[in-house]
Amino acid sequence: MGKTKKGLNTICTHVGEIVDEKFKGAISPLYMSSSYAFEDVDVKRYPRYFNTPNQEGLAKKIAALEHAESALIFGSGMAAVSTALMAFLRAGDHIVLQQTLYGGTYNLVTEVFDKYGISYSFTEGWKPEDFEAKIQDNTKVIYIETPSNPLLTITDLEAIGKLSKTNGIVSMIDNTFASPVNQNPIDFGIDVVIHSATKYMGGHSDICAGAVAAKQEHIERIFQLAKNFGGSLSDYTVWLLERSIKTMGLRVKAQNTNAQRMAEYLYNNEDIESVYYPGLPSHPEHELAKSQMNGFGGMLSFELKEVFDAQKFRKSLQLIKSSMSLAGVESTLISPAETSHALMSAETRAEQGIKDGLIRFSVGIEEPEDLIADIEQALHKVRSTESVTTH
Repeated sequence: MGKTKKGLNTICTHVGEIVDEKFKGAISPLYMSSSYAFEDVDVKRYPRYFNTPNQEGLAKKIAALEHAESALIFGSGMAAVSTALMAFLRAGDHIVLQQTLYGGTYNLVTEVFDKYGISYSFTEGWKPEDFEAKIQDNTKVIYIETPSNPLLTITDLEAIGKLSKTNGIVSMIDNTFASPVNQNPIDFGIDVVIHSATKYMGGHSDICAGAVAAKQEHIERIFQLAKNFGGSLSDYTVWLLERSIKTMGLRVKAQNTNAQRMAEYLYNNEDIESVYYPGLPSHPEHELAKSQMNGFGGMLSFELKEVFDAQKFRKSLQLIKSSMSLAGVESTLISPAETSHALMSAETRAEQGIKDGLIRFSVGIEEPEDLIADIEQALHKVRSTESVTTH
């Protein structure tokens, strides 16, 4: 090829693919072996060492997508988060974490870190000065999430990258909500990029996986811990994930378009109290999102007017599924207070602005007209119920 830098969909489709030398098949062959030769070989392969042929191929693809030198694939997003964090933290160290954070990460920090003598501070907000105010002499890591789960707050990647480097701190980001299609934090100076690959990389609600991408030095450090924690992924799932990523660029761009349409519809709907989506000009960090994202993503959150019952609304939907997780080709929604952030106390959720009636909406690839029709009929049922109740 004439150009050296390949396009997004070319990377998704071809980088890291394994050539089928024997049968000349068009896709990567699947190597299911858990036992490989150790004599007269260049690489001593073992699944827990993240170096089987399919693991290596997929890691190359994800590294290329995130503009990183290297990557590792894990058994879940939380395996990726916990291993990356613990690789750079030890007893006596301190970490600064963004206030608006995925509930599972919050629970990891608050339930585990004290046991290992690791101190932590959550920011008051998500502006650069909020992070700078929490830095201590023993701070080793700054951890951010943008867009955040579930309120879609936007953090300044370049500012956090500069702040971290100025203070000799490793910066990490959970880039799950954006996906590599919409955001490449390494280009803005972030050191370590983490994904729940279960989400947009998998994209079909049938894979559980995680990923970490960074420069080789950082990946080597994470690997030294990862091989002992044992959070590797089966090669069959690795193969499925590599297959799924081939269409990620197409899927995510369709979800971007649909989510923008749905956010605008909900914003202009008199039955909706609030809509959280960085693609709306009303979003406080809309301009910042435009400057660091290639697309605004397929995730949004909203709240019904207080007179309506959010649970009845969810149960009245016929096309959109009330279902855990996110980022599948099918549209789903959840109550963060009951699922993704249920491990947080009600007080902590309130501090983050997560109300009990908040609905997180993962927009799929269906026609938006059908999604709007489903929401309209559900709102009609809720309005009818409310009318009967009040009379």
